[in-house]
Amino acid sequence: MKAEIHPTYAPVVFHDLASGTSFLTRSTVTSSKTVTWEDGNEYPLVDVEISNESHPFYTGKQRIMDSAGRVEKFNQRFKNFSK
Repeated sequence: MKAEIHPTYAPVVFHDLASGTSFLTRSTVTSSKTVTWEDGNEYPLVDVEISNESHPFYTGKQRIMDSAGRVEKFNQRFKNFSK
């Protein structure tokens, strides 16, 4: 690896705004916010809108769209378009 061309890779705390959970991992992301973690050390804090704790795919709480209703609305809106 070439020296001085790679970003710093350090521990960072990510905070999921949707579920309120936080997790400590390593990343190249930086932040001006800091938080004291469970081990007593202070780490940069990065807020994320969604993570595996709140994403519908991982939680199993997926919303099912009413596709038949959407098709009917589309047909109703454009039924006179070709005339």
